[in-house]
Amino acid sequence: MRRVGLIGGTTWTSTAQYYRLLNEGVAARLGGQHSADLVLRSVEFDEVAALQRAGDWAELGRRYRAEGELLARAGAEVVGILANTMHLVYDDVVAGAGVPVVHVVDEVATRANELGVTRLGLLGTGYTMSSDLYPRRLEGTGVSTFVPGDDDAAEVHRIIYEELAHDRVLESSRARLRSIVERLVERGAQAIVLGCTELPMILSDGDAEVPMLDTTALHVGALLDAAISPQSSTLEEGAA
Repeated sequence: MRRVGLIGGTTWTSTAQYYRLLNEGVAARLGGQHSADLVLRSVEFDEVAALQRAGDWAELGRRYRAEGELLARAGAEVVGILANTMHLVYDDVVAGAGVPVVHVVDEVATRANELGVTRLGLLGTGYTMSSDLYPRRLEGTGVSTFVPGDDDAAEVHRIIYEELAHDRVLESSRARLRSIVERLVERGAQAIVLGCTELPMILSDGDAEVPMLDTTALHVGALLDAAISPQSSTLEEGAA
């Protein structure tokens, strides 16, 4: 089993889910007393959030490159960034770690192709939804994304940062998110990307008439493959 390095803390609520799912996944695949071989760096989210608000992605990149270096020194053989938004500094982590870094958007593309869907409604933080993170990474896959209107996008962002980041799951917010999803489906979404690792806390497949792509679960599956599968030995450094 390969050691997996994790950059978490954005937020602790979703990082806890990653830890549980990775260990459950190893136990299910290998049986016995097996558990995941992990190195976790849980960053201080208030500092990250302040830099996000300031738009200082260069500083975030420098910090995340250092986190990648730290994980490599701790023996990580594959790395995961436990937040969609922080994949905006993916290249910095790759440069620091020097080992394969599993990109969450690649797993979304793979799942969309398995389902035979090409037009995805994307929910996430305001930073993710307003960036080219998904469109750029999806180029050439036959899959595209679109996002909610401005008011709906602002509400999704608010729910993530003011509620889910603090482990608060409100039924009133679930209802609002379901309405936002319905509007995306009306605009032609064939599936919905839960493009923030906190969103699976409040939305799941039963909340829409189209599939929900849970990026936490998809990312965990890919990290497990990289840690356990013999195929992972062929990964190149810095490859997704």
